Amino acid sequence: MAYLLQAIAVILLVSQAAPAAQFSHKLHLRLKLQCTGCHTSVPASTKVEDNNLPPAAACASCHKDGRAIKSPRGSKLAKFSHQQHLKMGNIAPVITAAIDSKEYLSAPGNLRTLLASTKNACEACHRGLPESEAVSDAVFPKMADCLVCHAKIEKIDPPFSCPACHAKSFNLMPVSHDAKWLDFHATGKSNMDRQSCAVCHGKRFTCRGCH
Repeated sequence: MAYLLQAIAVILLVSQAAPAAQFSHKLHLRLKLQCTGCHTSVPASTKVEDNNLPPAAACASCHKDGRAIKSPRGSKLAKFSHQQHLKMGNIAPVITAAIDSKEYLSAPGNLRTLLASTKNACEACHRGLPESEAVSDAVFPKMADCLVCHAKIEKIDPPFSCPACHAKSFNLMPVSHDAKWLDFHATGKSNMDRQSCAVCHGKRFTCRGCH
């Protein structure tokens, strides 16, 4: 009975939530919903251009006032298959092993702690959903996650193999790399280390490789 009352309370909160960008995964996951129960097309999705956002019918089971969900933004990937990745199950232990062996190509921060609490296969890559109150880049997979497997399987060697995964139409350069970047990062004040650079420049890069 207590759980039923809690579920009803959460439904009321969800129904009052702001639309689209303010969507709260936190509120919805408190209802014990499964990711693919809302994102119904994900298990069969094999193309990066697939629209895997929840269809109106998925929302209508709880939201009687109608919900309009915008189309997804363009992806910087040239190809991606959710179907193939879901078949691998929860890859959190694989990413954790890469962190422990110092092969993870980015500063891990508290990533290991998040992976330890991962409850399903989706959250291994889409981390932070149980606490997410708005749609943001924070819950999307990081390039370092992809390279844990693809650098070995497909011999991905950044920066020489970018087109193997990324659409050529997108600018992959970080916003920090503006016209002043070449001089600024040489001063040592950019607060970046070699590990954070390796995710784009590769593990074998050296300063003299560019200079």
